Amino acid sequence: MAPVILTLNAGSSSLKFALYKGADEMILRGVVEEVGHAPHVSLTAPRMRRLDPPDLAGRSYEAGLDTLLQWLNARLDGDAIGAVGHRIVHGGRRFLDPVRIDETVLAELDALVPLAPLHQPHNLAAIRAVARTQPALPQVGCFDTAFHRTMPAVATRLALPRALGDAEMRRYGFHGLSYEFIAGQLRQVAPALARGRVIVAHLGSGASLCAMRDGRSVETTMGFSTLDGLVMSTRPGGLDAGAVLYLMQSRGMTAKAVEDLLYHQSGLLGVSGISGDIRKLAATARPEAREAVELFTYRIAGETGRLAAALGGLDGLVFTAGIGEHDAALRAEVCRRLAWLGVVPDPAANKAGHGRISADASPIEVWIVPTDEEAVIARHTHALVTA
Repeated sequence: MAPVILTLNAGSSSLKFALYKGADEMILRGVVEEVGHAPHVSLTAPRMRRLDPPDLAGRSYEAGLDTLLQWLNARLDGDAIGAVGHRIVHGGRRFLDPVRIDETVLAELDALVPLAPLHQPHNLAAIRAVARTQPALPQVGCFDTAFHRTMPAVATRLALPRALGDAEMRRYGFHGLSYEFIAGQLRQVAPALARGRVIVAHLGSGASLCAMRDGRSVETTMGFSTLDGLVMSTRPGGLDAGAVLYLMQSRGMTAKAVEDLLYHQSGLLGVSGISGDIRKLAATARPEAREAVELFTYRIAGETGRLAAALGGLDGLVFTAGIGEHDAALRAEVCRRLAWLGVVPDPAANKAGHGRISADASPIEVWIVPTDEEAVIARHTHALVTA
């Protein structure tokens, strides 16, 4: 009998989860917002009648997760959760494939927290919470950095003294679970394109681009950390290191204050002074909002050009994640900025918001492909626990 797999994607204030029967049959999925404060649970269960979500009010993170596990188990009609798969942002140089988690693995992942301070602690907190409440339950870690293991050495190298580069100082790349899913979907919906040169734009509150050749990562915009590359909701993207030195040496900011500035106060929020949510920026006529959105699309187009150079040309562009899948105006603006490259969208297809959205005469295919990181986690977890 196929085991039931629970996938967890733990963030600082949210927890995405999904239940799968075996590797591919999704039972339900949901998200808990405002974890540890005023939690709100949203659910999607295509094969079940309307479900009343669990009451997590007043519970700590660990107690809330335990309540969620009990609530999920109670709705499995005699089955029980057989394993938990986790999204883990950083796997370092060692974890290039999904792995069963034990205390030794957990200690090694703890050592990577300084490389992903916004994400890694929350990923590991979920693992520990499950281990304390359900110690016999197998847990599997799936790593966002692993997909980029195929990048050539020149794409991973930082121009720092070699002694530093030989340690952990290198470019890793992130959003790998999303890119892995898109690569697999392209092989189904556009197999000829999947074998070619494709840039995938994962545009959400965190945003990056990945250049793929034959479904393998060749280059990406995020590098050593999740601060690099594109402008994001609250992160600046590519930033001259001299600006950080200036903030510390001339403005007297501490390393902790700079960290907070770069992870939580910059990006769309910092430029607009209004919000890091592009939907709110699009809904206001204030010039600061327009400037923030303009900078976002400007950087996407510029980085697309850089990645096209790394590929030696371009056959396709794919939009995915929350903004990429749902914001037709932003897609149109990015395509307009990439007209020089041969990108010609079909306005009606772009407005419809699914599948191929490029004009028939466009030499570059443009697609919208919804991502599903949970599906990737479920497949890897199933493969490991049933091996």
